[in-house]
Amino acid sequence: MERIYNFSAGPAVLPREVLEQARDELVNWQGCGMSVMEMSHRGKEFMGIAAQAEADLRELMAIPANYKVLFLQGGASTQFAMVPMNLLRGKASADYLNTGEWSKKAIKEAKKYCTVNVVASSEDKNFSYAPAQDQWKLSKDAAFVHYTPNETIGGVEIFWTPQTGDVPLVADMSSNILSRPIDISKFGVIYAGAQKNIGPAGLTIVIVREDLIGQTVAGTPTMMDYKTHAENESMYNTPPTYGIYMAGLVFRWLKHKGGLAGMEQHNIAKAGLLYDFMDTTDFYNCPTAKENRSRMNVPFTLKDAALDEAFLKGAKERGLVQLKGHRSVGGMRASIYNAMPIEGVKVLVEYMKEFEKKNG
Repeated sequence: MERIYNFSAGPAVLPREVLEQARDELVNWQGCGMSVMEMSHRGKEFMGIAAQAEADLRELMAIPANYKVLFLQGGASTQFAMVPMNLLRGKASADYLNTGEWSKKAIKEAKKYCTVNVVASSEDKNFSYAPAQDQWKLSKDAAFVHYTPNETIGGVEIFWTPQTGDVPLVADMSSNILSRPIDISKFGVIYAGAQKNIGPAGLTIVIVREDLIGQTVAGTPTMMDYKTHAENESMYNTPPTYGIYMAGLVFRWLKHKGGLAGMEQHNIAKAGLLYDFMDTTDFYNCPTAKENRSRMNVPFTLKDAALDEAFLKGAKERGLVQLKGHRSVGGMRASIYNAMPIEGVKVLVEYMKEFEKKNG
C-alpha cells in the first residue's frame, strides 16, 4: 500500500526522505557493521551522531553558546515537574498562562512544588483563543513564567513572545518547535517532546540557559536535575539513542529545506489552504480565534455532527487518516506539522469540498 496522509497529532508524520535514509541505514550504519540501535552510547560512532545532531539543532535555531542542549527521556510531561524543580531557585511561586489542556497539566504538576499564579486563562471560551499580554497579571516574585505557545487540542497558537523582564520565560514547544524562527535569547527554558516535529516518541529536547542550572529544590532526584545531564552531555545514563539519530536526520532535512525561515513559509502556505477554504463555507467551522489559528493543528466541526462518522470513513477511503478531533472537544482535527507535504492538505481540501457538495 502506498503511504497515506497521516494527520495525527502525535506521534506524527515524518519526512519520507528521512524514513528512507533510516531504512537504508537500519542494519549497517555507514559501513560500521551494526545498527544505530546496537551502538554503545559512549562509542565513537554514536558520540559523533549525537554531536552532529546537537550542532545542526544549534545552527537551525541559532542557539546561543550560553545555552545547554539536553537530549532526555520522559516526554514533555516529565518537564512539567522538572521545570519547577530546577527553576524555583529558592522562590515560592511561579506564573502560568492557561490556554488549554497541556497548560492545565503543567499547572497541576507545578502546584506540587510551588504556589501557581495563573496570569490569564482562556477557559471562559473553551480555550478558543489566547489572552493578549495586556490581560496578564504577572506577579512580582515569580521564579519563572510558563506558557504553551501551541495547544494541540484547541489549535491555539501564540505567534508573539511574551515579555517577562528579568523573570525567566519557559515554553512548552512540543507541537511547534522548528516550525518557524524564534529568538532563543528571550527564553530561559524551551522544552519539547519529539513526536510531532522532531522524530519518534521517546526523545525530549530541553534548551536551558546555563545560569538557571544547578539550584534545584531539596530532594530533587539526580535524574531530574538539569545539571546532571548538562555536565554529562546527556550521557549520564543511556539516552534515547535511536531517537537522537532520527532527530539528527530530521535536522539535516530541515537544513536542506531552507531552514526554519523556509519551513515557516511552507507552514503558512499549508495552513492558509485549509483556513481559507473553511472561511468560504458555513458547512465547516473552525472554532479558534483568527489571530490564534495554529499552523500546526487545525480543529474544525461539521455543520451537522451526525455526519462526522461518514466524513471520517470517506476520508480514510481516500488515504486521509487520524482526522478525528480530540475526545474532549469532538469534531475534526488536521495536524499539519513540518513533515506534512502541501499535497496532503490539497487532497484534504478537495475531499472536504466533495463531501460538502454531497451532504451540504
